[in-house]
Amino acid sequence: MSPIRSLDQMVQHLRESGRKKKIAVAYAQDPNTIGAIAKAIDEGFVDAVMIGDEQEIRSKAQLEDINPDIFTIVHIPNDVAATTEAVRMARADEVDVVMKGLVGTDKFLKAVLNKQKGLLPPKACMTYVCALDLPKYDKLLFVSDTAVLPFPDLNQKIAMVNYGVAMAKRFGVEKPKVALISATEKPNPAFPSSIDDTIICKMADRGQIKDCIIDGPLDVF
Repeated sequence: MSPIRSLDQMVQHLRESGRKKKIAVAYAQDPNTIGAIAKAIDEGFVDAVMIGDEQEIRSKAQLEDINPDIFTIVHIPNDVAATTEAVRMARADEVDVVMKGLVGTDKFLKAVLNKQKGLLPPKACMTYVCALDLPKYDKLLFVSDTAVLPFPDLNQKIAMVNYGVAMAKRFGVEKPKVALISATEKPNPAFPSSIDDTIICKMADRGQIKDCIIDGPLDVF
């Protein structure tokens, strides 16, 4: 597989693969979400289950000139109950992806992280990887963690690296380059993150973190 170097190439790859993913949208009566899902359906690589207030979903879709019949709509007009159902569907392998609609992030994550009925495996670390398509950069830039772990510890940082590498490899990057960003380019006890970065680099040297090239700490300037 050739590396995917832009989001447009990603769409093209998904379209050509012929493989569809099924998405459950929690509390789906959000015009922006409805528009994005409708576009993905039109591109031919997703099917969607919209969980929420059916009348609201239909009316907001029609306001966006979208035929609501392209969705499977599950009428659950409560945000917590809708999110719980989306997570249940993912646990039961009825859908491949859970997407947040109008439900608050705190309620969404509470359902996802529920120890008995959530989606996170035992002892796993939940983090976030974002693919950025920058006009003046010739390939995608993957960034972690901009949303979930504001102050990650060493083990969480290792998980972030491994998840980021796994994500890049899904985009066809055989050996991703990982930059560990800190406020300094030299290990300094005054900046604990720089010490963590040094440890992670040593782990990569020893083969404890595989299939990537890691450097850090690195300053952004």
